[in-house]
Amino acid sequence: MIQYAAEGAIARITLNRPEKRNALSTEMLVAVREALQRAADDSTVRLLLIQGAGVDFCAGLDLSEVLNPAEDSLVSARRLGELYIAMRRHPKPIVAAVKGRALGGGAGLATACDLILAAESAQIGYPEVNIGFIPAIVTTMLRRAVGERQAFELAVGGEPIRAQQAQAIGLINRVYPDAEFESAVEQYVSALAKKSATAMSLAKNLLYQMDGMSFEAAIEAGAQANARVRTTDDFKAGVDRFLRERKSR
Repeated sequence: MIQYAAEGAIARITLNRPEKRNALSTEMLVAVREALQRAADDSTVRLLLIQGAGVDFCAGLDLSEVLNPAEDSLVSARRLGELYIAMRRHPKPIVAAVKGRALGGGAGLATACDLILAAESAQIGYPEVNIGFIPAIVTTMLRRAVGERQAFELAVGGEPIRAQQAQAIGLINRVYPDAEFESAVEQYVSALAKKSATAMSLAKNLLYQMDGMSFEAAIEAGAQANARVRTTDDFKAGVDRFLRERKSR
């Protein structure tokens, strides 16, 4: 259902149901959650890359399970929500590499990542309304990623948008030509993996911790993070390296 591989500082989670356009089954959701924990426990991993096998990133939830649930609908929905929460709380950056289509729950999985890289021909969308459904759980992340009116149109219009349009409204970080996508993603994540693991983790935690805070509380949270990062080995080594390089100029 998924493939997990940790190479150096990068853990790769590959959705591996290409014949189903990587539709998310219950088994896959559980496997992704387990892979997240595996990467969190691995001190050599600095970031995670989520990608899809085949031509599409992910077509969404497996509708055969949605229509014929093996468990209570609320339990099933909460499992997806708990995955998104685990991604938001994960101590390491999570990057989505989107090619082809990312639709419904697949768009939700990408939106739950910290960064989205997309091929130029990629499409992302929330077409649930077209079958009388709604992108209920992902709306939490979508509303934070784009403006209110864009989020509303995506949720009730149900039409997927191209990668460049998604980038223009702030939903996607980077768009690369199709022919260069694989190499561009490798360059991007390799460069990011060289950054301080503790600094990236603290920055991610601070950024999401500020959701819903007052201005004063957010400033205090920033001050606490500032003081904490000064005690880390990465910061001390970084300052020492900076000072040595400046002296050698």
